[in-house]
Amino acid sequence: MNGPSAGTVFILLSTYNGAKYLPEQLESFLTQTWPAWTLLWRDDGSSDATLAVMEAFAEGKGKGRCERLAEPSGRLGVLESFLTLLRAAAPRLGAEDCIAFADQDDVWLPEKLARGMTALREVTPDTPALYCARQILVDAALRRLGLSEPVPERRGFPAALTQNVATGCTILLNRAAARLIAQSRPPASSVHDWWAYLLVSAAGGRILADATPTILYRQHEANTIGLRRSRLARGFAALRRGPAPFMRDFRAHLQALAEQAELLSPAAQRDIAFLQQALDGWRLARFKALRMPGLKRRHWSEGLLFRLWFLLG
Repeated sequence: MNGPSAGTVFILLSTYNGAKYLPEQLESFLTQTWPAWTLLWRDDGSSDATLAVMEAFAEGKGKGRCERLAEPSGRLGVLESFLTLLRAAAPRLGAEDCIAFADQDDVWLPEKLARGMTALREVTPDTPALYCARQILVDAALRRLGLSEPVPERRGFPAALTQNVATGCTILLNRAAARLIAQSRPPASSVHDWWAYLLVSAAGGRILADATPTILYRQHEANTIGLRRSRLARGFAALRRGPAPFMRDFRAHLQALAEQAELLSPAAQRDIAFLQQALDGWRLARFKALRMPGLKRRHWSEGLLFRLWFLLG
């Protein structure tokens, strides 16, 4: 195993009323086979014992490797909280250092950081790269429920506009990707992992997917994004919602990317301009846009629904 000189991982943890499950997550950091890590955390306005749990860890088993970002204080929400942490960490990264997002209620498997760091080292340092992996789905008591779906072979841009396939709690970012995201301005409706995946792929970066699960992904009623449901259940839920919510996010991501074209590859700039023109035009223009290579979702059934929403929304 590589030693600390091979790069440090800055683990970014945003806490919010997480005292119930947080101790198990913190313990799993200590089991990592990659020894060089620093925990950078902030609390997003907890009213339970979260702060006490974090402070006890920082003064106990995590002593010397925990840093609290105390300002800005108060409730920022998931997106801004994680971006605040990332913007604080990005200037400190060396060429071999990386960022890892962490949720407060999961449990990391011992090789999580090592697998991510090993994968990212295959990418040249000046190329933005995002690593993500599958998860073992567990219930609140860590009883196994199954496996998450594998990250599809068709990933990157423009597929990233249609759905997020990079689960945040598995993501590692190299220095180039972290600095790219740190200088960006996501739409308020986005989430940190989808924006990271979207921006890195639109910038011409690398998306590295690991078929081996790296975490126990806890499913419980307080999940921020919600429980993993069957494809059929997700489809019915999408039909009930209709095209408006999806297309609102689609347009918001397009607009945010268009306003930061200097961060993107020439190919992504052209794709974004073409899609914006299509959405502002007649139905025929939208039909033509749907022929864009890669503008697809993971499964054919999801793809059909996406095409319908794109035409109607």
